[in-house]
Amino acid sequence: MKVLFAAPQGGDARWLNALSQALPGAEVRTWEPGDTAFADYAVVWRPERDVLRAREGLKAIFNLGAGVDAILRFEREAPGTLSRNVPVVRLEDTGMAAQMNEYATYAVLRYLRRFDEYEIAQRSAVPQWHVLEPHRHDTFIVAVLGLGVLGTQVAATLASFGLPVRGYSRSKKMLDRIDTFAGEALDACLDGAKVIVNLLPSTPDTDGILNRRAFERLARGAYVVNLARGVHLVEDDLLVALQDGQLAAATLDVFASEPLPPTHRFWREPRITITPHISALTLCEPAVAQIAEKIGALERGEPISGIVDVARGY
Repeated sequence: MKVLFAAPQGGDARWLNALSQALPGAEVRTWEPGDTAFADYAVVWRPERDVLRAREGLKAIFNLGAGVDAILRFEREAPGTLSRNVPVVRLEDTGMAAQMNEYATYAVLRYLRRFDEYEIAQRSAVPQWHVLEPHRHDTFIVAVLGLGVLGTQVAATLASFGLPVRGYSRSKKMLDRIDTFAGEALDACLDGAKVIVNLLPSTPDTDGILNRRAFERLARGAYVVNLARGVHLVEDDLLVALQDGQLAAATLDVFASEPLPPTHRFWREPRITITPHISALTLCEPAVAQIAEKIGALERGEPISGIVDVARGY
């Protein structure tokens, strides 16, 4: 069995060693430019187009994360990049759900208790000591966009704090203590909400969904937490909404350009909290164990979960 590995870290010895140990007898190699040799399986994260371009003989492509937008974008831009009938398999929960849950909960509670404003007061030229009244729980409506494995857990956790939580997904879902919306009902989900937590998959339909129109439907002085993809956010619209007071602050973990350039305007806006795409890191050992288990199942002719619907984008 031949396994091709391609990720921004390239020949990361930890990943290569873990794959080799989990797949005894397999030949695991790192992709290098010009490599068109046969491979049974590809294990990738944000690969270059040539890694997958019409690579015949692949049995499956394993993506080192839950979001497969980087791979599917290749196919949309240049149909035929992916070999026909080769399944694209996303990682299911390998510790990412817990991390995302922690991050989203922290971000929302930070705004609920107005800790962001205390931080700004501390950093001001003349530090300010004054008590701010917390937001009321019953009016602090949180709209969680995306109700997959990650979004469902985030919504349930936030509801456990007594917050009114809404959830939006492409198709209708029924969840305890969550008011759910679907399809064309995005506006209804956003109306009067105090916080958006974005966990939507990146598809042509969701690109730019965090825009001026969406912000205007929120309660005045609302907050945005984007943990999905940078292309979801219209950056200029966010800055305008912050300047005119429609938004009070934003927490951003993902960006259209990563790493975020040091000259980017977001760095100079104190109401924007920036983290370097760390809300849910892929953990090597559990990820490799899941991939090895699924490769074993495929080799035995058994079905596996996590196969992406290429048409839908997730």
